[in-house]
Amino acid sequence: MKQKTEPRDLLGGLSRGLAVIEAFDQTRPRASIAEIARATGFTRASARRCLLTLVELGYAESDGRGFRLTPRVLRLGGAWLSSASLPELLQPQLEAVREATGESCSAAILDGAEVVYVARASTRRIMSVSLSVGSRLPAHCTALGRALLSALPEGTMEHLLASLTPEALTAHTRTTRPAIRAAVAEARARGYALVEEALELGLRSLAVPVRDQRGRCVAAMNIGVQTARASDAVVQDRLLPALLAAAAELRRTIPG
Repeated sequence: MKQKTEPRDLLGGLSRGLAVIEAFDQTRPRASIAEIARATGFTRASARRCLLTLVELGYAESDGRGFRLTPRVLRLGGAWLSSASLPELLQPQLEAVREATGESCSAAILDGAEVVYVARASTRRIMSVSLSVGSRLPAHCTALGRALLSALPEGTMEHLLASLTPEALTAHTRTTRPAIRAAVAEARARGYALVEEALELGLRSLAVPVRDQRGRCVAAMNIGVQTARASDAVVQDRLLPALLAAAAELRRTIPG
């Protein structure tokens, strides 16, 4: 049974600030003081103070007419997502994908312009770099990164895209913002990201967003395979169905 907390033990300013952050979503990536006041039930003065505080702390920005969140808010979720609870929920499904496909399966979260691996079920090493929990890779040229970017609100994704300084890791790496934006849009439309040799030559990677019970993206999971072993038929008939089935199961089990 949930223990009752006395009102005197609660910090009103913190609860109001979090309510303002939660008022932004995919349908409201940018909002005025009046819109936030209506969404939260706060007075305009209270909403204004909360928004200005978030701007001062780097969690929001203003163009003089409205406010939007910055990618810094991802750190708030990252603290929980990097804790034991999410990896423990992810691990059985990563192992199920590995058993179904015979390929390594990993899960990652977004941290600024990078993806951070939080769980992994490996078979054999196929990349020149060794991957493990805690490994970081650029978001712009990985299937995990594109799947995670595709699930962000448009405004947050654009802000993050503007801050990128993409590096070409192979001749296939997309390094211009329009090209990366198009790749993310394609992943959003498909519901999955497919990357061909953008991170490393000879590597093909497939990733899907992982959502909680409320439909919020909390991670992405992927399979990386050698190009020679991953024809379009293999991707569509064997790898993608396994990832989608695991993501569907996780959506039923990850609390919202």
